[in-house]
Amino acid sequence: MAWAMKAMQHAEVYYKLISSVDPQFLKLTKVDDQIYSEFRENFEKLRIDVLDPEELKSESAKEKWRPFCLKFDGIVEDFNYGTLLRLDCSQGYTEENTIFAPRIQFFAIEIARNREGYNKAVYTSVHDEEEKEGNHGREEGADSGGAEEKGANREREKAKTNKGAEKEKGANKEISKSGETAL
Repeated sequence: MAWAMKAMQHAEVYYKLISSVDPQFLKLTKVDDQIYSEFRENFEKLRIDVLDPEELKSESAKEKWRPFCLKFDGIVEDFNYGTLLRLDCSQGYTEENTIFAPRIQFFAIEIARNREGYNKAVYTSVHDEEEKEGNHGREEGADSGGAEEKGANREREKAKTNKGAEKEKGANKEISKSGETAL
């Protein structure tokens, strides 16, 4: 039960991270480049936006994944620790959208999703929602005219920038001293 709670906490931290910082700029481990290149070398045709559990869990898939995972024994801490992985990267962690995977498999797929732009959907949807909330109550296309509106827009942009910086600071707190996220 304790490992399941820890896995869920890791999932929540990771989802908050990709929601608050543009995922293309995230570094999940000290060896992201190596993980990504090995992953794409071994699984170049694997569709990562929406995963097929059979491509991760079937006997033939396990035979292909096992040597990949073992390459990172001693390189990635707790490389085989159980982690939750989203099947559809445009969705959050739900019972239907989550499978259990070794940590290195999670890292490989999520690093690829970040670099290839698939996780941007989460980041964008969160920021689009915040923008809608910020514009709530304003009529679109209405011209209230003049410097007053421009000044208000500048203040809103300044507030957004400050809010983004605060979120990034919070997300960076999740990154340990060794350069890895707290996953």
